[in-house]
Amino acid sequence: MGKEVHRHFDVARKSYEEAGQVLGWDVARLCFEGPEEQLNQTEYTQPAILVTSIAVWRSLYDAGKIAACVAGHSLGEYTALVAAGALSFPDAVRLVHLRGHFMQEAVPAGRGKMAAIVGLAKREIEDICQSISAESGVVVPANYNAPDQTVISGVSEAVEKAMTRAMEKGAKRVVPLSVSVPSHSPLMNEACIQLSKELDKVKGEDLAVPLINNLQARPIKSWPDAKAGLIDQLSSPLLWEESIQTMRTLGADLFIEVGPGRVLSGLLKKIDRRLETMNAEDIESLSKMSARIKAMEKV
Repeated sequence: MGKEVHRHFDVARKSYEEAGQVLGWDVARLCFEGPEEQLNQTEYTQPAILVTSIAVWRSLYDAGKIAACVAGHSLGEYTALVAAGALSFPDAVRLVHLRGHFMQEAVPAGRGKMAAIVGLAKREIEDICQSISAESGVVVPANYNAPDQTVISGVSEAVEKAMTRAMEKGAKRVVPLSVSVPSHSPLMNEACIQLSKELDKVKGEDLAVPLINNLQARPIKSWPDAKAGLIDQLSSPLLWEESIQTMRTLGADLFIEVGPGRVLSGLLKKIDRRLETMNAEDIESLSKMSARIKAMEKV
């Protein structure tokens, strides 16, 4: 991921180099060459995705000029805060690496699990989680992604039971996620404490454009509010569908997904098929996006 922009844009190469100086290892090499086993460990995954996303953002033609607001899904909130001028890139790189480390320390690999449930009402999923938690340990809704998709998170055994129960209740699909920690669940409480201590060392700035945060799905512009959200979102559910609706009320009519993959673009279409979405992750998509932005400026 990010190999094309790294090859074509000086600003992208400098982003990877700057991150490597912060972390003490070659981020570009890990992203482009692996090993995959290391890249899939959350303390490496998180900075790799952040750095690639910012490299793409910086390569995108004047995106910051036209952004009415920003948002990020979980880890993506750090990218959004860098784009909004609230968090320096080096601080973000260091924080997400530590975030991944704290999350893995809080719940050893194999003990936690996450799964996406498709085609079942939110209320039914909440009832399933409540019932299973009383029987087998923690399992909670973690991401309210779209009207027909909710992600659950918790102790492996409890999540697996909830997956089975969801299928019995009529879910269309239940998909285990390839993650090494149960994010956005109470199992992350210790990680929240450790992350809070690190965030206290950071001098953030108020935002140039509003962030629609994961925690409350409301626009915020102050660094203290952004900081509190970064801490609490680790152990709380993400209100992604509601966040998109909030962005619409602020006048957003074009949604740009920046960084590797098109997962968020897919979720936006599930939320409202009428929304105009574009992604920016490689040379072809960056070229289309730049042309679209220039066309908007002429209107």
